[in-house]
Amino acid sequence: MMTNLFSIFDPSTNLFNLSLNWISTIIGLMFIPYSFWLIPNRYFFFGNFILNSPHKEFKTLLGKNSKGTSFIYISMFTFILFKNFLGLFPYIFTSTSHLTMSLSISLPLWLSFMFYGGINNTQHMFIHMIPQGTPTILMPFMVLIETISNIIRPGTLAVRLTANMIAGHLLMTLLSGTGNSLSTYMIILLVIAQILLLVLESAVAVIQSYVIAILSTLYSSEVN
Repeated sequence: MMTNLFSIFDPSTNLFNLSLNWISTIIGLMFIPYSFWLIPNRYFFFGNFILNSPHKEFKTLLGKNSKGTSFIYISMFTFILFKNFLGLFPYIFTSTSHLTMSLSISLPLWLSFMFYGGINNTQHMFIHMIPQGTPTILMPFMVLIETISNIIRPGTLAVRLTANMIAGHLLMTLLSGTGNSLSTYMIILLVIAQILLLVLESAVAVIQSYVIAILSTLYSSEVN
């Protein structure tokens, strides 16, 4: 177990010498009521009401040829959002703060885009490398830049999610460890600051889930 500030992101545990903290990836299913799966019911309609707005936006970005693929991004949005929110609870491991989890989401999705676009829409993919109106002398440089930009996409998606989750949790950990030698008024201010930071982290959890899903949708629209 790590003994520094980053020990809160250590996935290992002392039980049977196994990384049981990764079980938090599926522990969210315990919070879903059994009646949610019995259609129709109030839980189903409530969840459908929340996800209807991003679903419409994903369909707009994907175009007429989406053919139900927007549900893939809805599922990814819901999964990441659930993991981010679970990480805000005490003693629950934040799986999205590890590149192992974030890369497991972004890399297979990016590879599927590349294989699908390369096989079915090869010419369409190469068109995106050279913007319209680019001077002839700059075309080789644009192809190089766009190729590098395309290759690093899964890494940027993963690092963006991981960095945002780590930053907020580290700040909350630092604030929670500074209250022992403070006066009563400073402790009250510290508690208020932690509450405000928790609200901010909740907003970051939603925003990062939405950003990852919307960027994946945009990347998908380029190969269709």
